[in-house]
Amino acid sequence: MHRHYRDMTQKQVMLSLKQQGRTQSRSWQAIALEDYDSTFLSMSIKRHYQKWIRLIEQRRVPSEHDIRSQSRFACSILLAAGPSINNEEVLKAQLNQSLASLAEQSLAPTQAVLLLPSEANVGLQEWLAEWQRELTCLQVVASDAASIAALRVEALSQAEWDWVWFLQPGDRLANHALYHAANIAKDHPEAQALVADEDSLDAQGIRHSPLFKPDYNADLLLSMPYMGRAVCYRRECLTRLSFEVVDQRADDANWLDYAQALELTRQDAFSSSWYAHVPHIAYHGMQREALDNYVSLVQHHLDQVQAGVWVGDGLLPGTQRVRWPMPDPQPLVSLLVPTRDGVDILRPCVDALLERTDYTHFELLILDNQSTCVETLAYLREVEARDGRVKVLRWDHPFNYSAINNFGAAQAKGSIIGLINNDIEPMEGTWLTEMVEQVSRPEIGCVGAKLYYPNETVQHGGVILGLGGMAGHAHRFFQREEDGYMGRLKVTQNLSAVTAACLLVRKSVFDEVGGLNEASLAVAYNDVDLCIKVREAGYRNLWTPYAVLYHHESISRGADDTPEKRARWLSEYAYMRKTWGELLDSDPAYNPNLTLVHEDFSLR
Repeated sequence: MHRHYRDMTQKQVMLSLKQQGRTQSRSWQAIALEDYDSTFLSMSIKRHYQKWIRLIEQRRVPSEHDIRSQSRFACSILLAAGPSINNEEVLKAQLNQSLASLAEQSLAPTQAVLLLPSEANVGLQEWLAEWQRELTCLQVVASDAASIAALRVEALSQAEWDWVWFLQPGDRLANHALYHAANIAKDHPEAQALVADEDSLDAQGIRHSPLFKPDYNADLLLSMPYMGRAVCYRRECLTRLSFEVVDQRADDANWLDYAQALELTRQDAFSSSWYAHVPHIAYHGMQREALDNYVSLVQHHLDQVQAGVWVGDGLLPGTQRVRWPMPDPQPLVSLLVPTRDGVDILRPCVDALLERTDYTHFELLILDNQSTCVETLAYLREVEARDGRVKVLRWDHPFNYSAINNFGAAQAKGSIIGLINNDIEPMEGTWLTEMVEQVSRPEIGCVGAKLYYPNETVQHGGVILGLGGMAGHAHRFFQREEDGYMGRLKVTQNLSAVTAACLLVRKSVFDEVGGLNEASLAVAYNDVDLCIKVREAGYRNLWTPYAVLYHHESISRGADDTPEKRARWLSEYAYMRKTWGELLDSDPAYNPNLTLVHEDFSLR
């Protein structure tokens, strides 16, 4: 499980441990025990963040040589104090925090511009002169701008360098923020925005609530302003922003940040190259009241992208649900349900699919893999006769999940394939409507649903690559009412993979990537392999919390509890590591500061 020893043989692990022992002048046994113990350690974001700062973050100090190597990074810090701050002492205290964070940067800012209302500029003139002696790059500009939006436009006219970073009074950059930004900018010369991780400060200045963000996630950005405030922009791209919608919220910095991010996605609609992630806490924000509703902003954005899109309130304050137009005519969906005997499992699944699905334009192909149970065979005959949408297809070969579904897909009449386990039960009727709307978008590949165990805990909140060395289910065992990390259990988002227990994909995409791998992945990981192939073909995989179903996981197949099953699993694991090893350990929908051992988004 330890990231240092992934894909190593036992001999290679021993060599690595002994080399570390020599380098550290310690016994290799002590290092081995520490690393072994660390794979069981779970550091909760809520309870152990201060410990993580001490043990992990404070060890990541760049050397003087590293810092000097990034000296060409030229950044203008634009600090704008809006007219709404009318208490001089409060303003002074907040500015003190922000300016101190600039003075303490390991890589000094090239320019810092402070825009102040004219009256405040006069009152703080002597105090600011002291700061200018301390921070020689600081320019103070008196402004009569009436809103934060107007201040930003004016600040941009003062910026002289390639990169700009907007701050508000009280916000602080972490000591190595500009160094980390420079490092990422160097590796991503095409980037227009550097998006860093961030946290918040309480009234005593204690850091809390870290936001460890994913890489560019287009559908998550439509669902919530996850990019936050820790964003460093190329100046030239900001000068192209129209600010068409800012009049509605011209004094709301959060609204302006979100508007900027959305407009950048329109400028580079078919590429994520404008976005580079800085996987370090680079920004400490003051707690401010969040806007409850961004619906009109996202609706305005999408109206310029595609007709017929509807945006409404999401499941959490400050989030949105986006409904995409249903194709006309409605596409036929072919739901593939492999089964063998087990009528007590199959009957509730099939009956629920037929009775609890509002989207009726589907065929249900039951793929019978050598059933012999009299009651099961009788039910298959009965349900096929009862409902014209049901067809039973016989697969008379040894169990191979991939081959069975490839067989079913070849017989399917629908333009959309649905991979459905025989232990799935819809919880409400709109599940398939939501998934069809999403999968019909040309840029979307596989679409997954939110699945619950019968005890109402989460079974599937999407798949995170790298968990447990391979892949795991995000937020597994979380309670039904929980929001998940950063609210991600309740927002639509792009993920690298979703489970085939309930997965929709257009048949053309399924065929394009060669379907499921029946030669190397007969039972396990075939859905992860399929999703990675689809992602690598240029599509975005998606998970939605608006399609919810129960999943009685692996009841029908049973556990891998025999030597033969264990050998098969090890073979499939080895295939995945050999084929996708590098991708498995760097999931763009996750964050390198989060654990690869547990499924709870705890700290690494």
